[in-house]
Amino acid sequence: MNEWRSRARVALALVGAVIAAPVQAEEPKHGGVLRIYHRDSPASASILEESTFSTNIPFMSVYNNLVLYDQHKPQNSIDTIVPELAESWSLSDDKTTLTFKLRSGVKWHDGKPFTAADVECTFDLLMGKSKDKLRKNPRETWYNNVTDVTTNGGNEATFHLKRPQPSFIALLASGYSPIYPCHVSARDMRVKPIGTGPFKFVEFKQNESIKLARNPDYWKKGLPHLDGIEFTIIPNRSTAILAFIAGKFDMTFPTEVTIPLLKDIKSQAPDAICQVHPINVSTNLIVNRDVAPFDNADLRLAMAYALDRKSFIDILAEGQGDIGASMLPPPEGVWGMPPDLLAKLPGYGPDVKANRAKAREIMEKLGYGPQKRLPLKVSTRNIATYRDPAVILIDQLKDIYIDAELEPVETSVWHAKASRKDYIIGLNLTGNAVDDPDQNFYENYACGSERNFTGYCNKELDALFDKQSQETDVEARKKLVWDIEKKLVEDVARPIIMHPRQATCWRPNVKNYTVTVNSSYNNYRFEDIWLDK
Repeated sequence: MNEWRSRARVALALVGAVIAAPVQAEEPKHGGVLRIYHRDSPASASILEESTFSTNIPFMSVYNNLVLYDQHKPQNSIDTIVPELAESWSLSDDKTTLTFKLRSGVKWHDGKPFTAADVECTFDLLMGKSKDKLRKNPRETWYNNVTDVTTNGGNEATFHLKRPQPSFIALLASGYSPIYPCHVSARDMRVKPIGTGPFKFVEFKQNESIKLARNPDYWKKGLPHLDGIEFTIIPNRSTAILAFIAGKFDMTFPTEVTIPLLKDIKSQAPDAICQVHPINVSTNLIVNRDVAPFDNADLRLAMAYALDRKSFIDILAEGQGDIGASMLPPPEGVWGMPPDLLAKLPGYGPDVKANRAKAREIMEKLGYGPQKRLPLKVSTRNIATYRDPAVILIDQLKDIYIDAELEPVETSVWHAKASRKDYIIGLNLTGNAVDDPDQNFYENYACGSERNFTGYCNKELDALFDKQSQETDVEARKKLVWDIEKKLVEDVARPIIMHPRQATCWRPNVKNYTVTVNSSYNNYRFEDIWLDK
């Protein structure tokens, strides 16, 4: 597997896809509207309620966080977290009380003052403690360790934790963790968000466009540089790429350019700056464990053995992708399992023929075979990044007596459908907003989590999630994480097919943009981007 990954890196260099984009040292120019195409129409503008960077990318610049990952450090880590609405923070000696000193003079876009009460309101909303309710709450499990948030005057907020959690501040730094205003309802935030960020919401026309305008009262003096940002919704990838090549857009939708499409850009718009990178979004198989016959663990295991992961990567991305478990593989991923350990897990061995033979043997013991095949539907979100691998999955399952047909589901209802477990099997993409086990394990695998689409529940693993979360020694924590990953694979909790690498492209006139290599959710504040026009 190390040899395969090395070949992938060589191929990456040969296509000339990686072009370094250092932070610009030139004097910024003010004005202009940044034009980006958008891959689909997000369900709402409420980042707290949605589970896709289709929402983060256009709306993250409306908001601020308490703290944020440095927007010009390519690899997110606790060491790259910087203050935002918080000026500073401190942790108590017993490591269970985290106190933030907040900025004075910050205003919401409607002119009302930002105070510590807004921090308390936001997290009461996320923890289900407020009268107002989120329609969906995909990140509720992020804050299971928080007993409450208290305030001391208007400029101090304190998080009280049940136990030490060294990576808690990493969750707060994600693009998924904006602060909401107390005085605006969760319902209104879906359609007309009010933030403290560098850009103000102007309009969102479903299936057409999203428009933002410069916040003239932004608390960071002199920012943003842009007059506005406009996203034009173009679901067809080829159409969108042609429009970028023709000069209608300054930037592609981040992380959405495939390797084949990248070749088109490089041949027809050679001045474009493009960077291929991991996106920390895994392509995976989800199985409704409560629906017969998939309540049978052996049948789920057979499907896991049927997966030819390298074929997915070769077909979809011409070798530009990584095989891994649920955490992003190294070197970009900090916590991913090493290839030598990964290869020992069920279905990860390099002999695909032997794996498929084992899968057919299991299926035959269950009564299936050439004369008795299993018909079903594979549900997936109706955009190319989901549909294309779903087609390959359907083809691979034929080898183990499963005949499947594709059921495409519109973006606006996909995550809700998966959360309700209104599917039999599905092809899903799971994005880790933070390259940290706490976010991944609690959100995607903990008993009762809204984002635990398969309904997997293992109380012993839940206890291990807590154990690794408290561990302060990095190497010791990695070993715990790898033990957890091994068990998740053995239990066929959510078989990971691949971790794709895709590209983001922008024109040379777009200055001061940095791609993040271990998350696709956290670097869209856009406050200091400028256009050299």
